[in-house]
Amino acid sequence: MKTRQERHMGPRTEFVYLSEADTIEAGVLDAGRCVDVSEEVFRLLASGDYLMGGHNHNSHGLGLVFPASSPFPNMPVAGPDRRFVAMPAYLGGRFNVCGNKWYGSNAANPEKGLPRSVLTLMLNDKETGEPLCLMSANLLSAARTAAVPAVASRYLTAGKPGVLAVIGCGVINAAVVRAIMSQHPQIGKIIFHDRTLAKAQRIADEARQTYGVDAVAAPTPESCVREADLITVAASRTSPLVIEDNWFKPQATILLSGPVTANDGFWTDSTLVYDHIGLHESYVEEAVFSGDKDAYYRGVIGGPIYRLIDEGRIPALQDSIDLGQVLSSDTGHVAAGRTIFIACGMAVFDVAWGYELYSQALDKGIGQRLTLWEEPFSS
Repeated sequence: MKTRQERHMGPRTEFVYLSEADTIEAGVLDAGRCVDVSEEVFRLLASGDYLMGGHNHNSHGLGLVFPASSPFPNMPVAGPDRRFVAMPAYLGGRFNVCGNKWYGSNAANPEKGLPRSVLTLMLNDKETGEPLCLMSANLLSAARTAAVPAVASRYLTAGKPGVLAVIGCGVINAAVVRAIMSQHPQIGKIIFHDRTLAKAQRIADEARQTYGVDAVAAPTPESCVREADLITVAASRTSPLVIEDNWFKPQATILLSGPVTANDGFWTDSTLVYDHIGLHESYVEEAVFSGDKDAYYRGVIGGPIYRLIDEGRIPALQDSIDLGQVLSSDTGHVAAGRTIFIACGMAVFDVAWGYELYSQALDKGIGQRLTLWEEPFSS
């Protein structure tokens, strides 16, 4: 990245603004490239060349959650998936930049013609704090969310998967399918399930046209996963998926990007691979601090696992493995049986993909340059 002296003459500070259309032009939908960048991030996580929020430098972010009721008429109250979250991070390596993803979420947004979450990303100079780029981040966030399990699919599958199962047919899993197909073009069949069969059928029809595969809709989660080698789950937080461990093939690899409710055997009889151990340790710390671990666990993807760890039924987090460790090992890791990969979201991936898009925008002259100040005001 250019130094301040290379970017500026004098005290003037300007930054680049990228609309959603600008990010598309800069390559936000290049799934294969996003997977490559995300693998770089996993290697930096394993080396320790990163920082996230919290005293442990591993927090998912700081969330603003609304109360169930309020005496103040203008204060929002709790609703399904209603919150604001700030996700700051520094990422080293070739990125060497700070950033923050900021989003508001409300399950009622689609009724207004809006996405459930509305996201932006700001990149900042690590030395001065000056803004470098403000960009639309809905597509960016979906792309990096999808790229994370796609990286896992490079290393955690037993052989080349031929059948992909997709549970949840929203924005995230559409991106996950795109990312996985960029890594596994040999996949010949995709099976989709959603709460609404018509939606699953519509997505299956689109997949058939896009990827040239046999694509079908399944009426139940069980019928969706029975024959699958690789399964991606991104079900709605407002209606968590209920599954049973005996639905899956013995060598299946299950990629979790959303919450599930399952019998304990689903977890205890699988090899668990985490996205990043430090993140999950941070979640557990926050659960303890909350004063109601059980309630906290119910709200996060890894909650059922943390409960089993507390009960001593599966290995503690410090004795477990994450994907960065897999990538850093000499031989990689392919489990002998069923493998579950748990991805909970980290700002370092947003910063990395955002930096990549920012770099492309600079090279291609994409976006608008906005001035913060010609010269900082001095009284």
